[in-house]
Amino acid sequence: MTRYVVYYRVSDVKQGRSGLGLEAQRGMFATFLLGCSGEVVGEYTEVETGKSLRKSLRRPELTKAMDHARAAKATLVIAKIDRLARNVAFISALMESGQPFVCCDMPEADNFTIHILAALAEREGQMISDRTSAALRALKDRGVKLGSARPGHWEGHTPAGELRTECRRKGLEKARISSQTTVKEEMSRQYEPLVPWIRELREAGTTLQGIVDALNAKGCRTRRDKPWNVPTLRRVILRFLGREYLGQITSKLNPCVVIGA
Repeated sequence: MTRYVVYYRVSDVKQGRSGLGLEAQRGMFATFLLGCSGEVVGEYTEVETGKSLRKSLRRPELTKAMDHARAAKATLVIAKIDRLARNVAFISALMESGQPFVCCDMPEADNFTIHILAALAEREGQMISDRTSAALRALKDRGVKLGSARPGHWEGHTPAGELRTECRRKGLEKARISSQTTVKEEMSRQYEPLVPWIRELREAGTTLQGIVDALNAKGCRTRRDKPWNVPTLRRVILRFLGREYLGQITSKLNPCVVIGA
């Protein structure tokens, strides 16, 4: 008897909460089972858009379903090819992995047919995106405020009972922390290789302007791909070496012989 691992996917949270999209997919699978007897060994449900390959790869429930299917030597079942992904590269990678899967609406489809269906699904996804973008642009041109800018968006409570204004504050704080983390990571990646050389020049008595000139002469660029200047160098020294390397304080740990910039 054939074993099946069933994978359902809806594209947004509203579909997931309403169950309408899931009901349709479950109905297709029930019809599929009428003509193909087998045993269902697992069911997985995902709420995630399938527009891009990057997002398609970020599917924890699909990963679980595939791992379960491999371990149980089962066939992965999906309602329609576009419920798996609207991306030809993603579908091709799944086919090349050797994991058998079947579409409820076309159970007899071979690899060639699946490739065609994947291409059509990708094209349909792009057309949907283009129509949505055009409609949003038309609304903006008419002066309609969209998203969180629309009147009353931040009033009242969320379905979970939390004040929307508090959700906004938390979101802004999360974005601020994320931005700071990104800047620190970029600085570390861009400047850490230069730090030993900058330290050596400062200990040798080179002024900040002299180091800037040397960095630019070597073709070094800042993290924003701009030429070096003294303010940027000062920030890098403060971040990686400390204030004593600016020559502005006296300390037993201060090896600099230059006082001032």
